[in-house]
Amino acid sequence: MSNAQRRAYDALLVRYALPYSPAFIDLAASFGRVAPTLLEIGFGMGETTATIAQANPDTNTLGVEVHSPGVGALLKLIDERRLTNVRIVQHDAVEVVQHMLTPESLDAVHVFFPDPWPKKRHHKRRLLQPVFVALLASRLKPGGVLHVATDWQDYAEQVLGVLSAEPLLENTAPGYAPHPAHRPPTKFEQRGVRLGHGVWDLMFRRVAAGQRPR
Repeated sequence: MSNAQRRAYDALLVRYALPYSPAFIDLAASFGRVAPTLLEIGFGMGETTATIAQANPDTNTLGVEVHSPGVGALLKLIDERRLTNVRIVQHDAVEVVQHMLTPESLDAVHVFFPDPWPKKRHHKRRLLQPVFVALLASRLKPGGVLHVATDWQDYAEQVLGVLSAEPLLENTAPGYAPHPAHRPPTKFEQRGVRLGHGVWDLMFRRVAAGQRPR
């Protein structure tokens, strides 16, 4: 953690962080207003999170990240950009979604460039497995969107299969989605594109319970 990240972490965590608790939270009370809520899982160093939050001041953004340097980096950006619509939970994402978020409470979920665990023997550690995807789908409101981006083709193929098999989700595109305007490209992604690497976006919409995906 850099000195600047440490200063932001020490000074601002108490102001913008929600402590993990194995109990459902009131999102309106946590943000001090009723507004559409976006969950971002694994926000890394927070640049994308801050950019999207700044571009969407009428949306509440809840970021989940376990690593302290990333939390410190996002807190620094929140302070520099004077963002009031971001809250952070520094904890395991599966437990946060399962224990803190009520069913049908989210308008969108972003999972951008999750750890691909490229070795085949480690694929079971990948975040987007059927059980967790079903949990995420249950937390989305009908019409809410789960947006995943990855630069690993075999992970993209796996995620496409998992999301397509979830009965509460329907694909918004015939396969992979075009790069949406709301997702700013990261520096890492831009470097990869220059080197000829691919990036795959998947955007699936939550359907109402009992409704068959089209």
